[in-house]
Amino acid sequence: MGRADPRHWRLWSLPRGVAAYVLVIVVLAATVVAVTGARASVTGWEWAWFGALTVAAIVHLEAARAIERIRELDEGTPYTHLQSVWFFAAILLLPVPLQAALIAISFSHEFVRVFRGRAILHRKVFSAATVILAVAAATLVLNAFYPAAPGPFVSAADGLTGTVSVVIAGLAYRLVNYTLVIGAILAANPGKPAMRALGHLSDQLIIAGAVGLGYAVAVLAVHRPWAVPILLATVLALHLGLLLPQFRAASRTDTKTGLVDPAWWNDLAEQELERARRLDGTVGVLLLDLDHFKRVNDRYGHLAGDAVLRAVADAVKHTVRSYDLVGRFGGEEFAILLPGVEHTEVTATADRIRAAISVLSIDTTDRTGARVTVTGLTASIGAGAFPATATELSPLLLTVDDALYRAKNGGRDRTVRATALDASGSRQ
Repeated sequence: MGRADPRHWRLWSLPRGVAAYVLVIVVLAATVVAVTGARASVTGWEWAWFGALTVAAIVHLEAARAIERIRELDEGTPYTHLQSVWFFAAILLLPVPLQAALIAISFSHEFVRVFRGRAILHRKVFSAATVILAVAAATLVLNAFYPAAPGPFVSAADGLTGTVSVVIAGLAYRLVNYTLVIGAILAANPGKPAMRALGHLSDQLIIAGAVGLGYAVAVLAVHRPWAVPILLATVLALHLGLLLPQFRAASRTDTKTGLVDPAWWNDLAEQELERARRLDGTVGVLLLDLDHFKRVNDRYGHLAGDAVLRAVADAVKHTVRSYDLVGRFGGEEFAILLPGVEHTEVTATADRIRAAISVLSIDTTDRTGARVTVTGLTASIGAGAFPATATELSPLLLTVDDALYRAKNGGRDRTVRATALDASGSRQ
């Protein structure tokens, strides 16, 4: 049965207290859904709102999956994103069972599409359970204010009392989810600073904004349903427009190619290797060097050389997957990180990249101002993978770099796969 066998679940590798805590929260969330589900009756409008929120949540995840995958790599801190917009709107519009269904669909889609199944399953199940308990707590708050509400809470929550009820419900939503997640992080990471587990102030601002947007979505869903897509576009614009520039700035991107620089590439590579260790996964690494690039600069000038670098960078990015990480390591050398790619598969990816570079035809201007077309580019690539080649990033890069030089010394325009290192660091 392999990983499907409950006896092999990674949950059991946790300390007993932490594993018990996770199980209690998951069982409690399932109990809440079962109890409320037995008593709930769903109207046609509620089904329609549920469908609309589900579509919005999926579209949101699809649009933001690349940046969310990078944000989630920050181990040992809470992972917060704007999916809470749709979850809080569900609190104001839907009964608890449909709220839970929306959360389950969102987390399942995230697991498959954002993280490509390379996430620890029990963590995602636990996180979903904490959100279910959080929306249930917020629903209890609203029910205390409006125990006899004939329709969705958003219709009853009017005036000053309505504002107070929504604010308290938002606080309950955040407090329950945050407290449960922080408890798990502290218990599972006893040696790490407690302040790190609390996350960043920006996380609280993200949730505060999500609660406000969720309220607006719920109001429009009842009174102006055709305007809801406008808010979906607003959420996406805020998410990508605010977070993406932050990560570009933090990543210190290379100005010539738009690729990440070596320091940021190295940081993310370390985090990907750590993720692979936790999941018993693999990570492929390629180091690419353009052959005879100096000839391009000498013949056409450095501006033409920059145009070639940009074209090669675009070719590499379009050849690999959207969640692979391409960086410029200086000069005409590039580094590519391939999560989930095994040692035996890296050469196939490298050969696809070489093929894409070989057919490039780059229209540019030489040093005299004349229009020229640069063709006939080739590349040499060293290829390796964690853990087959090496189990730490530095020796992995050194070994792949050695393979790159063997490719160049062997005649260029070829891929050489790195020789694996044994435990002592010697080649096998």
